[in-house]
Amino acid sequence: MEDNKLIAQRREKLAALREQGFKFPNQFRPDALAADLHEKHGEADAESLERDPLPVKVAGRMLLKRVMGKASFATLQDRSGRIQLVLQRDVLGHKAYQAFKGHDVGDILGASGELFRTKAGELS
Repeated sequence: MEDNKLIAQRREKLAALREQGFKFPNQFRPDALAADLHEKHGEADAESLERDPLPVKVAGRMLLKRVMGKASFATLQDRSGRIQLVLQRDVLGHKAYQAFKGHDVGDILGASGELFRTKAGELS
């Protein structure tokens, strides 16, 4: 029964997206792979990443999602490895942040932003 409930929820979400005019977008083009980012910038400290910002676009399947108050975290898996996404409501805007909260683990996402290191030391 639980599988049927999950499938029904996913279909409801898809129907809601279609009502809003969303199709299955394919114009997003990632320019970086998780493993390459870790290899090239894994040793960089927070200050150097902040001093020389590196804009990146990544895409992959969301493996983990942690929704907090004004910030959320997601682990994205691409064909090369994993990278953490940090989503801040004040940066994204309320509408985009709410849209992210509606995504499920397993969804395929595209994300763009500047590479940085979190306070916990995670390359994100």
